[in-house]
Amino acid sequence: MTVIDRVRLNTFFEGERQDFIAKHPKSQKLAERAKESLLGGIPMNWMQRWASDFPIFIKEAEGAYITDVDGYRYLDLCLGDTGAMTGHSPPATVKAIIDRARKGITFMLPTEDAIWVGEELSRRFGLPYWQIAMTATDANRFAIRLARQITGRKLILVFNWNYHGTVDETLITISNGVPGPRSGNIGPAINPAVTTRVIEFNDIAALEEALAQKDIACILTEPVLTNIGIVHPEPGYHDALRDITRNTGSLLILDETHTICTGPGGYTRAHNLQPDMLTMGKPIASGVPAAIYGFTAEVANKICMQTTAEYSDTSGIGGTLSGNALSLAAIRATLEHVLTQSAYDHTIPLAHRFVKGVSSVIGEYGLPWNAQQLGCRAEYWFQQKPARNGAEAAAAVDIELDQYMHLATLNRGILMTPFHNMALISPQTTEEDIDYHTKVFREIVEALVC
Repeated sequence: MTVIDRVRLNTFFEGERQDFIAKHPKSQKLAERAKESLLGGIPMNWMQRWASDFPIFIKEAEGAYITDVDGYRYLDLCLGDTGAMTGHSPPATVKAIIDRARKGITFMLPTEDAIWVGEELSRRFGLPYWQIAMTATDANRFAIRLARQITGRKLILVFNWNYHGTVDETLITISNGVPGPRSGNIGPAINPAVTTRVIEFNDIAALEEALAQKDIACILTEPVLTNIGIVHPEPGYHDALRDITRNTGSLLILDETHTICTGPGGYTRAHNLQPDMLTMGKPIASGVPAAIYGFTAEVANKICMQTTAEYSDTSGIGGTLSGNALSLAAIRATLEHVLTQSAYDHTIPLAHRFVKGVSSVIGEYGLPWNAQQLGCRAEYWFQQKPARNGAEAAAAVDIELDQYMHLATLNRGILMTPFHNMALISPQTTEEDIDYHTKVFREIVEALVC
């Protein structure tokens, strides 16, 4: 089995770093200018996560490609970390956005598009009632509040190394057997262990124990973990999860924000899951800020029984811009013309091609890595066997190797997701694009290990 030479790795990374700086004078100049007015030189702190000394500044994007201010064109396999999973600026959505913007953007009143969207969401996901939010974070936060309201319980449960946006209660992990704030969690109001129980994914015994006291309002989870690598549920796990939550009175909330890569109705519809609530954001409006959250008829009835119009604007749920006309027009166009079955029929085989290509290189050079696929999402991870929970995946994180792979790939014209080695396939991605990634991946690995 091949062992990575760390001295060689650091030498190669420094070479890639210098190559990047030399090629991107305009981005570097803009990055220096940005430091004078933007905290950290970027408009949002996540933009610091790139392996390069400074981020590339983008000039334009279309379909599966982006172009930076220095004129370099990149195959985009990051796609805004799922936000642009539809491909950049799909024509149908662009037209709907322009048409809607000319007629008014936000009113705090509904448009007919809202009804179309609600009916389509019901058809796709199988839940009859829906609400619109601005982000998946908001949708998850609102779903948790509603779960607490209708169950009368304070606590929630998440899985170790979960991620559901910037929801305070979910920024929790297990360290040395003790639940506590996730590393880097800035200024939590309280230790999330006060509000949240956290256990490992795929552990039915731990699930039964955690819910036995019947004090958990809800479980919030992705149906497949994706934010710490792709961690699939073991056979029978979702059946057990549903049975145990029903028997203990805890609501089940499935976050499909990333797992919508599985198909038009997400992992929920593809595997006939039965959540009490479902949340989703990012690609639902082709990159326009928007999110959705839906309910079963039983949950919706309980919400309505405990909600009055008098307090609807001070309930901690909603937001003045939520459900605005522009977002709903973008959601409608995306669902009707972009996130269609034909799109997935194109993208999922390409994700399989990606995994096959990467796996062939991993096998060829005897690397202790593995590659996984979920719909049109693919990823390689620096451990020999696929992880069965968040702790196993987190233990294999290799920051130095991550940075090298990302920067070397970027220098060869491919943008990967900076948080991990994840590739998303857009409807405009081609077989030639995937094969080019395999070629680049082989070149980078060969240089590192030979």
